[in-house]
Amino acid sequence: MLFNDLFREAYRTVLVRGSDEPEYVPASEPDGFARVVFAHGYYASALHEISHWCIAGEHRRTLHDYGYWYCPDGRTPEQQQAFETVEVKPQAIEWLFALAAGFRFHISLDNLSGAGAAQETRFRQNVCTQAGRYLERGLPDRAQRFLEALAAFYGTGATLKARWHEDVRRIAPSTSEPALPQEN
Repeated sequence: MLFNDLFREAYRTVLVRGSDEPEYVPASEPDGFARVVFAHGYYASALHEISHWCIAGEHRRTLHDYGYWYCPDGRTPEQQQAFETVEVKPQAIEWLFALAAGFRFHISLDNLSGAGAAQETRFRQNVCTQAGRYLERGLPDRAQRFLEALAAFYGTGATLKARWHEDVRRIAPSTSEPALPQEN
């Protein structure tokens, strides 16, 4: 509801529940709607797919799945490293969305039947660092608008930074927390 209210008309895009695989489907007609499809009605899947949409540029939003390469579960170590590199920003945004919604975020390495994480500790640290930067400097425009809508709807705006500081230890226990201005 929040996503569709914010972006349906301005971006001709809707969030819809799908089945097995999440995907982005661009509008097929000039007056049609693009669809951000999340898997099985899972809230976490919706937040993750929205985070990808929020950082995809105008051209990428004309391409199926934003034109990104995707290799399914069972990746080689090299493929997994490439996956982890491109997933830092979307997962950092997803984490902030989850905090704003009062929802528990989980890092996703998405390679259960492969060799696992290429560098899990580094990936977790990178997601933490990126989320801290976003909190300090602001998110990309659409992501910022959605974050603010979530925080207003769930009443979490006043506690978002404090909750992030607390959650850093859970997400990346070996990371020294990125410095952010403290609120009084």
